[in-house]
Amino acid sequence: MTRILFPVDGSDLSVQVAGALPARLAVYQGPVEIHLLNVQRPVHRDVGQFLAHDGLQALHREEGLKALAAEQAALEAAGLLPLLHVVVDDQPAEAIVRFAREHGFDQIVMGSHGRGALASLLLDSVSAEVIRLADIPVTLIK
Repeated sequence: MTRILFPVDGSDLSVQVAGALPARLAVYQGPVEIHLLNVQRPVHRDVGQFLAHDGLQALHREEGLKALAAEQAALEAAGLLPLLHVVVDDQPAEAIVRFAREHGFDQIVMGSHGRGALASLLLDSVSAEVIRLADIPVTLIK
């Protein structure tokens, strides 16, 4: 089974990638398992001091699941049942790569914003950092 990690930031691009992903899965032989991951940034400590640890975890989980909802719906409409994950980290690229390593993923698939000729030479910082850090294939979909 091929295990694919699809980091999602809740942007329109992520939803477009989710819509395009099912057609790209035909290249894999055998079953494919899709995991959606949202990385929540920690709340500022001034805010965090007013929330209990459990309340803060619940808040991050709720916000993360909201960010995954549209992509989950797009994949489910194509007959796929993605697994959902939310982590909290102030370094999204490092969190994505660490999650992929710790859970034995075969590939990372993510969106990359195309913003014109010069900007396309410089990938957005999270995508570029994931490519630099990952030891598994990373596919960018624009």
